[in-house]
Amino acid sequence: MRRWSKIALGIGVTAAVIAGLAYFNRTSLALALVHYRAGQAEVGPNRPIAWQRGPAEAAEAQESATPPNIVFILFDDLGINDISTFGGGVAGGRVPTPNIDRLAAEGAIFSTAYAGNATCAPSRAQLMTGRYSTRTGFEYTPTPNGFGRLVAMATDQIRGDLPRSGYNAEVDAAAPSFADQGLPSEEVTIAEVLKARGYHTVHIGKWHLGNGKGFHPNDQGFDESLMMESGLHLPEDHPDVVNAKVDFDPIDRFLWASMRFATSYNRGPWFAPGRYLADYWTDESLKVIEANRNRPFFLYLAHWGVHTPLQATRADYEAVGAIGSERHRVHAAMVRSLDRSVGRIMAKLEEEGLADNTLIVISSDNGGAGYIGVPDVNAPYRGFKISFFEGGIRVPLFLRWPARIRPGTKAALPVGHVDVMPTLAAASGSSLPGGVAIDGRNLLPAATGSGAVERADAPLFWNSGYYKVVRAGDWKLQVNEKQGKSWLYDLASDPTEKVNLIGKRPDKRVELAALLASHHRGRKAPLYPSVLDGSIMIDKTLAERFEPGDEFIYWPN
Repeated sequence: MRRWSKIALGIGVTAAVIAGLAYFNRTSLALALVHYRAGQAEVGPNRPIAWQRGPAEAAEAQESATPPNIVFILFDDLGINDISTFGGGVAGGRVPTPNIDRLAAEGAIFSTAYAGNATCAPSRAQLMTGRYSTRTGFEYTPTPNGFGRLVAMATDQIRGDLPRSGYNAEVDAAAPSFADQGLPSEEVTIAEVLKARGYHTVHIGKWHLGNGKGFHPNDQGFDESLMMESGLHLPEDHPDVVNAKVDFDPIDRFLWASMRFATSYNRGPWFAPGRYLADYWTDESLKVIEANRNRPFFLYLAHWGVHTPLQATRADYEAVGAIGSERHRVHAAMVRSLDRSVGRIMAKLEEEGLADNTLIVISSDNGGAGYIGVPDVNAPYRGFKISFFEGGIRVPLFLRWPARIRPGTKAALPVGHVDVMPTLAAASGSSLPGGVAIDGRNLLPAATGSGAVERADAPLFWNSGYYKVVRAGDWKLQVNEKQGKSWLYDLASDPTEKVNLIGKRPDKRVELAALLASHHRGRKAPLYPSVLDGSIMIDKTLAERFEPGDEFIYWPN
């Protein structure tokens, strides 16, 4: 009996040790499972795309009656200081962006431009529709199944310094699948507007507005779509790749575990892109321009750079030289690849004789991310992606259209992504969809110098659940209901949001609070639930430790 007692005790101790090891390594075990499941997806070899071709010759038409081609280039997580247009640039300007700078100088620069949201998908929904999320309900960024649980687990395990994340497992379990968290088909996109005007419409790159039935780009007005199906810029073991993993970021851990190197064309099977994503998307964009040189086209090139996982080609990595940390250098190399893409697009338009009557628009879906651990991406502004401080939402907005926009045009008018859809519609000569409330404004008068922008003094709004913001004139009010905290800034005298006037200007607080209340009256409920409350530092990157007294916000998604 004593022998069996010892055996039972040994088994119990062993089981306890195994359980303890499993508990302390639960994040690694969960990531291993995610990686295994991701590996089950079949990805075929690269194959050529048979892009639909327009007529062999251009139709006879008066030049003034020919609508412009439109190329909209959207970057991902590009910080306002990642480009050198405004006098900054990566590593104090040591990695300039000459092609982006040239495009901006040859057209109109909107120097006070804002993303639609501080995360990607709600911004993209605004860009497509010209409508705030209070109308569409597209309020949160869809995430892969299991993402919220794993990020909350990893954050609490490896970042005990941060205010604790909240995770609602019950809500997460009841949420639609990632593919079905999309922009409803009843929303009218700019692609649908332009298609009705006779444009051939093409999407290349990231979408993030759902790829289930009714949500795919082909269901939302795009004749053709070469879609990013997963998120590696190159295979992790590719001989020409330089990887920079960010171990202090739970999101980065999830991406490396879950992502593949994969694309698809018009809902077809997954296959490997031809090379580094930024270069591959650009290669295919040049083919689209050539195939459609004799008919009006709309090309939406949605890059994945500079979003994590941080990966660069070895050539770009060597070209930028040694700057800061390894992740800083890889990030800089990724910026370089995006600048090259812009240069190649402009050169192709020149080669095909299309540059003069092509409107190119450049922007980013939100500000640079603090979770990559690079501190200066949004300088001089406070905050990062996933906050409504200026650094999280200030973005470039450049319009180049030689036939209509004079080089060196500058507009200081505060504008947002919500304005892009009506602006592109106006440029094409299209009517806005009937019976649909469009929140955005046509910015062409400011870009072309042809008059005043209607509703030039219209406030700009942002929201994510309980976190609501308005900018009216030079005043900006942020309200975070979960924290019971508000911030009020006079951006004319304090553009970097250093002095909170919430207790000193009650008149402005009441005025802007009334605007917020009016904007949210009748607000459409979010289409898909928030499952995670994250804590986001405002003045520190995730590479730094959170200390008591540090400014932070809670963010629902």
